[in-house]
Amino acid sequence: MENKYETQRFSNQEKISKSQASLILDKVCAALKDKGYNPVNQIVGYILSGDPTYITSHQSARSLISKIERDELLEEIVNFYLENSIR
Repeated sequence: MENKYETQRFSNQEKISKSQASLILDKVCAALKDKGYNPVNQIVGYILSGDPTYITSHQSARSLISKIERDELLEEIVNFYLENSIR
């Protein structure tokens, strides 16, 4: 970086489409519910900490969610909320 105020950008090996991210999130939520976890608490913990152990390995949920960058996951959730909120 030439300028200390520039933001470093990291390249992602493959951008996940919006529909793929939504499908992955649905599968992860189902796996968490199946194991008796609260999906909201677990996914928030994962997003904030980056610790993959917040997500169960049941039904390959942990490997699925690792295919989405945490910032993309958060973007998907916020977009869904904004598109579906009552204004």
